[in-house]
Amino acid sequence: MAHLVNAFARVFAPPDNAKPLLITAATASCLTAAAVLSAQAWQRRVLSPCTPPSQPLTDAPSDAPYEAKDALGPEAYERLRRSFVIVVGAGGVGSWAALMLLRAGVQRIRIIDFDQVTLSSLNRHAVATLNDVGTPKVTAIKKHFRDISPQADVDSRIELFTAETADELLSGSPDFIIDAIDNINTKLYLIKYCHDRSLPVVSSMGAGAKADPSRIQIADISETLEDQLARAVRQKLKKMGVKNGVPVVYSAEKPHHVKLLPLEEDRVQDADDYAALPEFRSRILPVLGTIPSMFGMAIAEYVILKLAKRVDFEPLVIKLREGLYTRIHRDLLSRELKIYHNKTCTVDARDVGHIFEETWQGKSIFTGPSDRIALVRWDRSKPPSPLNLVCMTREEAKAHDALPIDTDLVAHYGQDICSYVDKRFANERRIHELWDPVF
Repeated sequence: MAHLVNAFARVFAPPDNAKPLLITAATASCLTAAAVLSAQAWQRRVLSPCTPPSQPLTDAPSDAPYEAKDALGPEAYERLRRSFVIVVGAGGVGSWAALMLLRAGVQRIRIIDFDQVTLSSLNRHAVATLNDVGTPKVTAIKKHFRDISPQADVDSRIELFTAETADELLSGSPDFIIDAIDNINTKLYLIKYCHDRSLPVVSSMGAGAKADPSRIQIADISETLEDQLARAVRQKLKKMGVKNGVPVVYSAEKPHHVKLLPLEEDRVQDADDYAALPEFRSRILPVLGTIPSMFGMAIAEYVILKLAKRVDFEPLVIKLREGLYTRIHRDLLSRELKIYHNKTCTVDARDVGHIFEETWQGKSIFTGPSDRIALVRWDRSKPPSPLNLVCMTREEAKAHDALPIDTDLVAHYGQDICSYVDKRFANERRIHELWDPVF
């Protein structure tokens, strides 16, 4: 075996005169590899990284793009930063409003609430966690706000806002006050207090039992539509001498499939403290956590733009189609007088708007959309009401009014049409059964 290895070595061993060539080739290869590696290292130093290096955290203002001061301008942002905002109510709406103001740069915030964090409130609170359950809401907020913006002055007040505490709690010349109270009497007093003293205030209406984010609007209290809490506040404020000048965030949605929830047995004795409204002694409204957060963020943005004095900021008042409603209402009154000799129609233009938009979706029950819609009695033997008015074209309405009063509508129009009408009336009836006892 050994002799085979020696023979193999003699055959493949390079001659003596080839050794210098091998050394030269090896040296050239090493030099080439070194040059390639050097070039690659130089390229790595020159090329920009795909992601920017992280910056150390600092309390000093950052020059990073897309911040509030870039959107508002340096002077406006400085006004915002120096502003003093008071938030009354630290629940689902108030906590989100305060959080977004803090993140936008407001450096001085006072938050007022007497209540504690509960398990049921975790689905909508901006910062509270399971560890905060049982602690005051304002304490939990201040703790988390310290982690978000250590330099901010967050004044937490564990107090109930009342007529006796109003002067102290609203002291300090606030630049804006946010009403996120869910008790109607306290809400009314706060709004009246601010109105009488010319303190800027924006108020949250009812987020409970609402689910459609597209219906959330900002408007003066005098221009609100459909929201039952806004309606009650508007009527009561009017009696207190406040007709307008109070911006509110509200939802024009009318909940159709909502029931008031019973309180747990251990809370029945304290039902007033857990009521969304003072009339809710033993039941509460269910809340989807997303809706209060959207209310709070809408309020925060409204306050931000007002404090920044944005001249181009003017909330679009959604009046739906007031001119159309007025025309339909006038036509209804004329028909009632001419055909039924009725001089006391209780349906007003606001009711017409709801019946037209919500109950019948602006369409004839027979032929669908039309620009010649009229409201007519469905059962001609009964007076006009939201539960007895349907949409038809003017031609269809004229033919319907000409029918004998005892006409069998199922035989005349068919079961499908009558079932559709009955179903829509049933939905409307549920709304009235839900809200009429409350307000």
